[in-house]
Order: sequence, then structure tokens, then C-alpha cells
Amino acid sequence: MKRTWLYTLLAAMIVSALLLTACGGPQPPATQAPAEEPVEEPAEEPAAESAARKVATFIWTQEFDTLNPYYTNMWFSAITQQLWNAWAWDYDDQNAPHPVLVAEMPSEDNGGISPDGSVITMKLRDDIVWSDGTPITSEDFKFTYEMVVDPNNAVASTYPLDLLVSLETPDERTVVMTFEEPFASWQATLWHGLMPAHIMRPVFEAEGTIDGAAWNLKPTVGCGPFVLTDWESGSYARFVANENYWLGKPKIDEIFMRFVPDDASQVAALKTGEGDLGTFIAYSDIPTLEAEGVNMITVFSGYNEGWYFYLDPEKGHPALQDARVRQALALGFDRFSLNEDLLLGLTEPAATYWDNTPWVDPSIEPWPYDPERAKALLDEAGWIDTNGDGVRDKDGVELVLTYGTTTREIRQDTQAVAQQQLSEIGVKIELFNYASDIFFSSYGEGGPAATGANDMFEYSTVPNFPDGDTSEWLCREIPSDESPDGINWPAYCDEELDALFQLQVTQVDFEERQQTFYQITRKIFEEALWVGLWQDPDIFAIGPRLKNVKLSGATPFFNIQEWDLTE
Repeated sequence: MKRTWLYTLLAAMIVSALLLTACGGPQPPATQAPAEEPVEEPAEEPAAESAARKVATFIWTQEFDTLNPYYTNMWFSAITQQLWNAWAWDYDDQNAPHPVLVAEMPSEDNGGISPDGSVITMKLRDDIVWSDGTPITSEDFKFTYEMVVDPNNAVASTYPLDLLVSLETPDERTVVMTFEEPFASWQATLWHGLMPAHIMRPVFEAEGTIDGAAWNLKPTVGCGPFVLTDWESGSYARFVANENYWLGKPKIDEIFMRFVPDDASQVAALKTGEGDLGTFIAYSDIPTLEAEGVNMITVFSGYNEGWYFYLDPEKGHPALQDARVRQALALGFDRFSLNEDLLLGLTEPAATYWDNTPWVDPSIEPWPYDPERAKALLDEAGWIDTNGDGVRDKDGVELVLTYGTTTREIRQDTQAVAQQQLSEIGVKIELFNYASDIFFSSYGEGGPAATGANDMFEYSTVPNFPDGDTSEWLCREIPSDESPDGINWPAYCDEELDALFQLQVTQVDFEERQQTFYQITRKIFEEALWVGLWQDPDIFAIGPRLKNVKLSGATPFFNIQEWDLTE
């Protein structure tokens, strides 16, 4: 089989043809189904100023938790990066990579990838600058690397920069990265954002950490087409055009990002023209928006909604340590009717974390709805209702599971349906909901998903699209008090699975790597380590004033400097 470092582009092309996907952090004690807090209305734009300037209003149903790209796992934070903090390269609407901070994509032909595949050399553009006019150099890459891997910084994850043997900067325009082995997913995982050394280094030198740096929440210096000027938590954020953006000043003068508490508020703003763009659109709202002339765009980005289970062998619920119990939960929930009734049949149950990509074993089919088989599995596992209260138990432990997710309406509806159906097989479910910025917070910030506050938790997830790699199941990514960085929130460590993930990332031959992923996907499916609920494409609502809009599944706003606004 042909060995080539261009396999990633091939994979991206295959993914763009096949994909159906979209989405998906200090914590107060959770309360069951908390009431919504009132949300402050954003400040009104002065009439004269609005008439003279092109201001596009984005409606966000989730407020980002942080704007430092290395401190978040949140989708809304990640997609906002294309506005103000450029990646080294991004992906176009065909999910093909193209350079942004680099002069060209590293390859074997141009000397950017060594013959043995272990060394990747980036040549930076010579005109890139921070929004304050300071040149962006290799020193910014080196500083970012040092901050991510420094144990004094509680970043969300050190992967994959922690795999580097060395990062060298022989001159201001060159970054040389050396891995111990070939690193197959470099295009999809490296340099998702940059930290300005001239702003952040003094903070680190003074405090020994950047955890509390003002730039994390108020990054008024960036390197994207726009620059943050204001962020009023619970209300709005403003990004104005970056006069120093090397690819050209955006045609739109400002992105006014309004935070609303729920789907209904977003739909109302889009219908009345108070919003020009929205996302995370509920399927039930699509007909209403289309009837009002709002253009709906579905972008394939690799996301699938599903259940995770907290599987820490000491802290987790004992029932969930048994694969038969997890399988019973999958069999006891009718996700097919859920997709038809709540999602209008516009999507379908997800079988795996990698649905509709070339990385998933094509023989895998979603778990069927079979409550009788679910009951038999629970009986086999020894969970039986011994006291007649309708809830199974074993060794004095009741089969009562806590189920947490965000306050998004479709997720709350899903919780309610699951609670009712799982009670019919003898499993009691207690429901918890959290504001998104709390739910997606890291372990170090006390996030409920990251710390195992619930036995099962729901959100939409994705590998490093368009690549299949993820560090989410690696043993070393389990966060702890001693090492709070890490995104293995299920706290699951399996030597066989860990070895497969470490193997695939070294395989540069596409077919060989694909076969390794087939093993991975079948193991996760058969043991019900993750249970898919629905395939979750990014759905964007585009108002009639926005023009020249193109969207990417990997980097949605890749060409936002070319967008325009008409009255």
C-alpha cells in the first residue's frame, strides 16, 4: 500500500462527501432542573452609528466560557476563534486545508515533512501581525507550546503538543516540530489558536501561571479578521474589524454577538431580523424560520449527540462498570421514535462517535429499541428489583442514575423521554441541567461533566474533524486533582483501547489506519462506552442581509472577511 502524508487531504475529501454531523467548565452545586436566570438585554446600537457602519448580529444560545483557545472544550468558544484568533491553517467549504499563518502547508515535496515523517517544519508568512501591529513570529508558537505543556497552567488538554520531543525556532519565520514517531493527525490537531508572547509572557513571569490572565477573558489583542472590544457576560460581545489583518480588512465592520437564554429567543430574533446569523437550530424550528425567509444551511462537521458514562472504577456507579448495564440502557431507550417525533425525522440515531466518516466500521448499526432484551441483560448482570419498589438493586445499591446535560430544550426533552422509558426497565433516572458555560467547564474549574458529578451526561461530540483522531479515550487524559488538564471525562482507561488509539496516530497509510479505527469503533460500540442519540449536523440560520457566506464543517467562519451585509 502506498505510504503518503497526503492521506489526510484524501480523508478530508472523503469526509466532505460522506459527512453528516454539529456540535458539542468554577461550578456551584448543581440543582435539579434550575430555573433560568434573567438575561440582561444588550446595549442598543446608536442609530447614527448603525446607519454608517455594517454591523452583523449573531445570536448565540450559549455564551463562551473563555476565549483562550487552550482552556476550553466548548463548541461556541471554538467556532468564535475564527473571528479573532487565526489557526495556522483552516479548512474551506470542501474541508480542504489551506494556509493562514503559514506560507504553505508542510509536505514531503516542499521539505516540510521529513522522509521518516517525524519532523514537521512550518514556514510562516512574512506579513502576519497581531492586531496591535506587533509581528507574529516563531516565538509566539514556542511560547504557546511552553504554556500548554507547563503543569502550572490548567489548560483543557495538552494533546497533541505533549507528544513533541522538541520545538525549535531557528529563525523568526521557522518552527520545527519533532515527534518521536510519525504523527498522522497533525493537520487536524495542531495550532488551533495562538497566544501572544508579548502580552502573556509578562503575566507568566510575574505569576508563574497564565490561568488568571486577563487576556483569557478579554483578549483585546488577536490575530484574526476581527478584534474583541467588549464582552458583557450574560448579554453580548462585540468584535470589530481588524485594521491590521494581513488577508484584508473585513467588509463587515462589526460582529455584534448577542447571548440569549434559549432557542425561542434565538428564533424570535431571527424571524424579526434582529439577528443575522444563528446556529444550534432546533429541528422543530426549521420550518418556522424557512417560512420567514431565513436561509438554513446544514454543514457536515462530524458531530454526534450521545451519552457518556462516568466509569471511574472507584467513584462511578457500580452498575455502569458492567457493559451489560450500559447495553441495557441503549436498548431501553427508543432513539428511533425520538428522532422521528422530536427531530421531525430530519436526522437519525447515531451508532458511533464517528458516524458518516471513513473511520467507522460500516457493519455497525445503531442499538435497536428492545426493552425485553434490556431487562434480560439487567437480570443477567444481577440487577433485580428485590423490594418491589420498581427500581432494580444489587448488593444494597439501588439502580438510580443521575443524568446531566445543558439547559438546551431538545436535551431536556430527551432527558424526560429517557427518564420515562428507562423506568419501564427498572432504572430510575434523576435529571440535572446546567448552564452551558458551567457544564463544559474543565476539571480544574469544577465542571460537572469533567468531574463526574453525574453518572451519565449528554452532549454532542466530535473527533478532530476532518481527521478521526481524538485524545478523549486516552488513559493519560483522565483529569485529577494532581493533573487537572485532560479531556477523558468518562475517566475510562482500557489498555487495549489506549494502545489502538496510540497506534492509529502513527499510521500514515490510510487503509492501515482505517482498519485500526474499525477496531476502535467496534470496541466502543459493543461495550456501549458511548451511546449515540442522533447525528448532529451544524445547522446555521442565515438572514437575508448577509451575503457571500460560505461555511466549513471544521472551521465555520474561514472566509468571514469576505462576508458582506446589505440592507
